[in-house]
Amino acid sequence: MPRVLLEGNLDHLITPTHSDARGPVVRGASIEIQKMHWQAGDSARPHQHPEEQAIYVISGRMRMTCGGETYEVGPGEMSYHPSNVLHSAMAVEDTVAISFKNVVAPFYEATTRL
Repeated sequence: MPRVLLEGNLDHLITPTHSDARGPVVRGASIEIQKMHWQAGDSARPHQHPEEQAIYVISGRMRMTCGGETYEVGPGEMSYHPSNVLHSAMAVEDTVAISFKNVVAPFYEATTRL
């Protein structure tokens, strides 16, 4: 499966236990990519996980808190969340972002498997 679309699945609530983000989740043996769609005011409540995570903003603006530091990221910027560090997010505007994770212990469904 060398080619995978990261489109559609906008009804798929990615991690309902702590986040309002919707979109596709593509998972392989050791990587995961999510295309997250957020409406202004949507959030990811404080949480942590064993996976490192990098969130790259395509459009819109997010307010992130990671390890007690709060900052905003916009198009072309990325937020890095180390393993097991408490973090949260709030969409300041309608936002589309890509999340990259190393797979350790996912607890939510993938929409596509590699």
